Amino acid sequence: QVQLVESGGGLVQAGGSLRLSCAASGSIFSINAMGWYRQTPGKQRVLVATITGGGFTNYADSVKGRFTISRDNAKNTVYLERNSLKPEDTAVYYCNAAITATRADLLRVRSDYWGQGTHVPVSS
Repeated sequence: QVQLVESGGGLVQAGGSLRLSCAASGSIFSINAMGWYRQTPGKQRVLVATITGGGFTNYADSVKGRFTISRDNAKNTVYLERNSLKPEDTAVYYCNAAITATRADLLRVRSDYWGQGTHVPVSS
């Protein structure tokens, strides 16, 4: 069983900074791409940033130059450093990871996993 647990959320003022973390745990064989998505009420979940196992990154245009995604492979953790925050960055942030896990029958299966989401409001 694999779990993704996010942390680091909380209220921040516009212009401020906040780092989100997401740690994967369980019967993990390997982790490929990891990423962050966000969702606001009534809208679809959208990509914020992704990072491959080799460290290649991709960002939504709305966060380029302000957000930085990174990962610590030894800790199975992905981070999202968010700077110059704007009220429109307010959303529920979800981490995502493509993980190959070892099942109880020792079969390795690759699946997409999501964190539980963390609400991160930015006040104006």
